[in-house]
Amino acid sequence: MDFIEILKVILLGVVEGITEWLPVSSTGHMLLVDEIFTLNASEAFKEMFFVVIQLGAILAVLVLFWKKLFPFHLEKPSDFQTGETAKNKLVADMGILNLWGKVLIACVPAGAIGILCDDILEAYLHTPLVISLTLILYGIAFIAVENKNKNRALPIQSTDEISYKHALIIGAFQVLSLIPGTSRSGATIIGALLVGVARPVGAEFTFFLAIPVMLGASAIKLLKFFLTSNGFMGAELGYLLIGSIVAFAVSLLAIRFLMDFVKKHDFKPFGWYRIALGALVIATLVLPSML
Repeated sequence: MDFIEILKVILLGVVEGITEWLPVSSTGHMLLVDEIFTLNASEAFKEMFFVVIQLGAILAVLVLFWKKLFPFHLEKPSDFQTGETAKNKLVADMGILNLWGKVLIACVPAGAIGILCDDILEAYLHTPLVISLTLILYGIAFIAVENKNKNRALPIQSTDEISYKHALIIGAFQVLSLIPGTSRSGATIIGALLVGVARPVGAEFTFFLAIPVMLGASAIKLLKFFLTSNGFMGAELGYLLIGSIVAFAVSLLAIRFLMDFVKKHDFKPFGWYRIALGALVIATLVLPSML
């Protein structure tokens, strides 16, 4: 493996680990980084890499929220049960199973449209112009939504209080994230805020939504990669593993940061960041290509 290419992969892993969870668009940032520090790999590999590297970030969610996400546990026999027949039994937490039901319902809109439109989105929308415009558009949306919610008490203060109807609405907003530069977490957090979900709860529910979404998207990308190419060439498998490991490690820090941040602040700083970055992309990548 080439040392310079490894450094590019590490940079992409760091960018993914940070931006997957902050509402600023991970795919958009990785595509922009690749515009500047182009990874020396096939286009088929990079198309797959920018999605599958997110599995490392997803693993961080499972590690940090395992107790809230795993619905089964062993229950010891009660004191009155005696004798050799008394055994531990597997018990399901219905609250956690109910949460998974909401998560899966919320994933239906983006999953259906993503499968149908994936090739079109890849062919026409993965461009600096689209990324810059969506960065700016949803940056403005964050500021507008937060101004609307100023001094408003958001009624939904836990994931248990999110109804299936709320989950479906949040999932509908997730469809917007199929356009590069939108941000999956950004779109779902905006949806959560609009239906009255408190910021920490909306961020947490967004983390949970990422698990089935990214597992499904990664499976589709890997299948397409192996069906349309000759599989991993040279050091490509190593690049994918390194990028995923870095994304996992950085995600552990990014998730903790965001959960602490939203307990004290709103999302407007991310909105201003998106607007500034979108303007920078237009000035440095979009306009020079038009001249």
